Amino acid sequence: MKSLAAAIVLLPAAALANPRALPFTYTTDQLAEGQVEIEQYADLDRVIEVPVGGESLRAFTLASAFTTEIEIGLTNHLELGLYAVFVPNPGTSLTAFKFPDAGNGIKQRLRWALADPEEWPLDVSLYGEVSELGSEIELEAKVLLQKRFGDVRIAANLTAEYELYFEEIKGEHQREWVLAPSAGITYEITPKYHLGIDSWMHSEYPTNPSPSTRVFGLGPAVYVGPAFMQNFGKLWWSVGAYTRVTDTDHTLQPGEPFGRVYFRSMLGYNL
Repeated sequence: MKSLAAAIVLLPAAALANPRALPFTYTTDQLAEGQVEIEQYADLDRVIEVPVGGESLRAFTLASAFTTEIEIGLTNHLELGLYAVFVPNPGTSLTAFKFPDAGNGIKQRLRWALADPEEWPLDVSLYGEVSELGSEIELEAKVLLQKRFGDVRIAANLTAEYELYFEEIKGEHQREWVLAPSAGITYEITPKYHLGIDSWMHSEYPTNPSPSTRVFGLGPAVYVGPAFMQNFGKLWWSVGAYTRVTDTDHTLQPGEPFGRVYFRSMLGYNL
């Protein structure tokens, strides 16, 4: 009886949160109507820098980006997300560094679940996002897919972006398509602890100017790594450590945005 009573007490708190077991791959789970959640992302990318005034010196550094998101359940099937993104200036040759996943600015997105969880053989959600960043405007669309097998959950995101840069190269504004799919699998060890494998890709396809004018970032860059989440009810934390598995014999160049390893940590709290 004591165990049952404890479960009844803990259930509402656990149900309130919308934790991300996979830092890069969205599942189709989302907030219910009227719920609000704050999430804080921290991204670290191990890259090469050249200290100012020392072009002959090369050293590894961790480029960083920080994202704060407010999620709001508009209905049980429609969720609004509002983001603020900050990418610190490292003060070295990386001042021209283009972080692969973010730039300073704001973002807005909607996520729409097409049916209740497990009503269809495959859970499906649609996701649309607009980003107003310091260097560009981004339009992003995702199809989110998920399937549960007991304590195992498999998820995949089909993601495409169209980026409109403010910068001009040879008198032309940069324009490009980006494919950034991701996929992962998680296992619920207990309701509090989840362990998984997450993966993601970034590949750029410039349309204006031609690819020959671009030096870094075309890809595809594919990363795979373990992910772990701890769920405290209203509060949750997840982390992923990723290794690049494409073009592994490539010599990393200063300012290049895709290093050998990449880290993402997320902390969420339901209000």
